[in-house]
Amino acid sequence: MRFLPLALLIACAGCSAARPPVVIARSASDWRSVATEGDRERLRDWRSAFTSALAAARAAGHGADIAREGALLNPDAALGGPIPNGSYRCRVIKLGAKSSGLLNYVAYPYFSCRITQRGGVQSFAKLSGSQRQVGAIFPGDPMRQLFLGTLVLGDEARAMQYGLDEQRNVAGFVERIGTARWRMVMPRPHFESQLDVMELVPTSTESLQ
Repeated sequence: MRFLPLALLIACAGCSAARPPVVIARSASDWRSVATEGDRERLRDWRSAFTSALAAARAAGHGADIAREGALLNPDAALGGPIPNGSYRCRVIKLGAKSSGLLNYVAYPYFSCRITQRGGVQSFAKLSGSQRQVGAIFPGDPMRQLFLGTLVLGDEARAMQYGLDEQRNVAGFVERIGTARWRMVMPRPHFESQLDVMELVPTSTESLQ
C-alpha cells in the first residue's frame, strides 16, 4: 500500500463553527496523485455499488423511502457544477447491508459540515456525529468533484493519515443534484453498508463563498 502524507488533524465533534482541518500536507491538485489503488477501484465501481445498494434496500421494503428522497438516491442525478465553500447541514443515508444482521436502509438526522478553500483543493469536515468524514475535495470533471479522506469515529480527537489504515479511507464523488443541494456518494465504505450517500444543504445562502 502506498502511504501518502496527509496531515494529522483535529476533529471537532459538535462544534459547527469550527474551521475544517487541513488534510493535505503537500500541494496536490490532482486526486490521482493522492488516491490509493483500493480507492481508485471503489471509485471506478461507483455505479454498480449504487445500483446494488438500492436493490438491497428495495428488497428489504424501503422502496417508498428511496422514492421519497428523489434525486438524492438517483444514480444519474448529477447536474454538474462545483460545491461552494461554506457551512452546510449534512445527513447520511446508508444503503445495502454489508453483512447479515445489519440494516439495508438507515437515514441519519442532519449534522454540521463545513468546506473551506486550501490552495487548489477544498477542505471538507463533518463536524458532528459518531462517524465524521474529513478530507479534501479535488477538481474532477464537469459533472463531479472527487473526495478523498478518512473517517473519525466516536470521541476520537485525531484522524489517521490517509492510506495508513485501509479501513479508515473514504473515497467518493461530490455532485450537485439541485438548486443549492449537493451530495457525496461514497461507494463500498468499509463499515456497515454497500453505499453511503451524504446530502449537503447550505445553512444559508449567505454562508456560501
